[in-house]
This record gives sequence, C-alpha cells and structure tokens, in this order.
Amino acid sequence: MARRRRPPRPGALTELPPLKILSQILLLQTLWYIAGTVLILFTALVAGKHFNLDLVLSWRSLRGDTTVGWMLGLVWLLNSLIGVIGILVLISRSKLVPDFAVTLHFIHLLIVSFYSHSIPQNALWWLLQISSTAMMTALGVWACQWRELRPITFGGSAAQTATNDLPTTGEGAGDEEMGYGRGRGRGRGRDGAGEYEMVGMK
Repeated sequence: MARRRRPPRPGALTELPPLKILSQILLLQTLWYIAGTVLILFTALVAGKHFNLDLVLSWRSLRGDTTVGWMLGLVWLLNSLIGVIGILVLISRSKLVPDFAVTLHFIHLLIVSFYSHSIPQNALWWLLQISSTAMMTALGVWACQWRELRPITFGGSAAQTATNDLPTTGEGAGDEEMGYGRGRGRGRGRDGAGEYEMVGMK
C-alpha cells in the first residue's frame, strides 16, 4: 500500500515557488543598487568628487584612511535603511527577512569580487557588510512583524457592531406578547405546554 504524503505545513517554503523567490531577490538587489548609486552620485557631486563605478562596485574605494572611504561607508549604511523599505514591501514575511538580507549581501560580495578581480581584503569593507546585514535583518524583522500584528478590519466600526448586538425594544415587546416575560410574573411557555411562575431566588 502506497504511503500517503503529508500535506505541507502552513507557512512552509512550498508556498513560495522558486521563480517567485528569484524574482524577489533580483528586484530587491536591483532596487538596492539603484538607491545606492543615486546616493553615491549625489554625495560625490556635493563633495566635488568625480563619479565612477569604482565608488559603487570596487572594495578598494572603501578605505578608512580617506574621507571618501568614510563617506561611502555612511552612504551604504543609509542605503541599508532604504533596503528595509524594499524588504517590507516585497517580502512582508518576518521569517524570510534574514534569508533575503544575507542573500543580498552575498550577491554583492560576488559582484564586487568579480568587478575588482579579487576578494575584498579591506577590514572596513567586511565590517560594513556585517553591520549592513545586521541592520537590515533587525529592522526588517521588526517592520514585518509590526505589519503582521496590525489589526485586520473588515469594514464598519466597532460601535456599529456593538449596536447591532444589542436587543431592540421590539424584540422585548414581542416576547411579552408571546406570553413569556423577562421579569417576575406569570405566563405561558414558548411551546404552550403549561404555565409557570417566576419567583425570586433566596
């Protein structure tokens, strides 16, 4: 006899097809690079520096002994805050935030290594990536949990719901007319089986 397959648990990764996960990663990575490029371009123009792709994709530009290096570090941290918004909009699942944050920075490592023809050897660059990953993970989880725990409204207001739940005067009057009152007295039951008398409890 063939064994029956267990249904997937709620919230499992089977709910997210691989193509959807890949598209979310590519879209998040693209938005992250676009925001970082715009911030670095604006900062370079304000500082009077010449803009080139080395400022974005080369780990050699991120140095601790130059003003440009520290400027790039602060810009990338600011870009991580913008990335949290992308995670909140595209992912919206707190359990998936660490996976996407780590994947984003791992792809960035591969791109930087390919562009620079070597693995980053700058301690400041690695410290920046670790800090950026931790920041995106912590803030992304908090933002997604805040969104998940928000109360769901289905239309109407609580006051209207409470009003609808209250019995109306007509209903009470109908009860009295049918022969069974709400207070003390004598009357006939709903089924008409006989009379009853309500007395006070001692």
